[in-house]
Amino acid sequence: MKEKFYQYIQQLQDQITKGLEDVDGKAKFQEDLWTRPEGGGGRTRVIENGNVFEKGGVNISAVHGVLPVSMQKYFNVGDVDFFACGLSLVIHPTSPMVPTVHANWRYFEMYDKQGNVVRSWFGGGQDLTPYYLFDEDAIHFHSVCKTACDKHNEAFYPQYKKQCDEYFWNAHRNEARGVGGLFFDRLEETTEMTSQQWYDFVTEVGNSFLEAYVPIVEKRKDLPYTDEQRNWQEIRRGRYVEFNLVHDKGTLFGLKTNGRIESILMSLPPHVQWVYDHHPEEGSEEARLLEILGNPREWAI
Repeated sequence: MKEKFYQYIQQLQDQITKGLEDVDGKAKFQEDLWTRPEGGGGRTRVIENGNVFEKGGVNISAVHGVLPVSMQKYFNVGDVDFFACGLSLVIHPTSPMVPTVHANWRYFEMYDKQGNVVRSWFGGGQDLTPYYLFDEDAIHFHSVCKTACDKHNEAFYPQYKKQCDEYFWNAHRNEARGVGGLFFDRLEETTEMTSQQWYDFVTEVGNSFLEAYVPIVEKRKDLPYTDEQRNWQEIRRGRYVEFNLVHDKGTLFGLKTNGRIESILMSLPPHVQWVYDHHPEEGSEEARLLEILGNPREWAI
């Protein structure tokens, strides 16, 4: 399964970077191949200073080795070896009218010292972080997510949408990072779902990404905006940074397993602000966004 999934994310990386380059019309992804001393490596692709995208990365990696003690405690396992592969992306558009997007799809295996697989699972999801909220964009994004889920099990969307709202929650700010999407983890083989069926589901979601995001970008990328709206975007980007560095499990896993720092931190935006005790004007679009981020709602139709 690990070879099959790694081949899939290689193809998906090609598909997504091509799709985003077509939307941008100017910038191209720059590729950076890297290796990890303990085992494995990856293929980082970064886009910068385009017509649409200020900074973004679509990265794949496949790493293996001895699971660090800190992660053994986290997974509640003993001295085991591991293999992990996945695709992770974050795209930060220049315009505050276009939302930031994040997605990842991953596969993990653990082995005893005889090389036997003792656990394996899939994880992933995709979520949207707008700076100015157009309800129809959130509805579109969630509806695509729901369609992908419903092809496999109609219980998946409400479950993984709820998990997304719970996971991407900036607890120290008491607000969501964005308007959510899907989040799932530890999708292990059971009597109800085989590993192949989980593979089919996760790849269904991965294949839906461009359909979920690109129409939103196309609709919003040429809208005018003011310097004040750009400032708001940079202030909200600060909250994005806070989540990634304080709460995000993927970032923490990469840092604790000697992952490649440049690839791990490519998720951080290039221009960001922290303004002391900032509050938007009552009744403004900015205030409306904060109200919704404090009270996640249902979007899919």
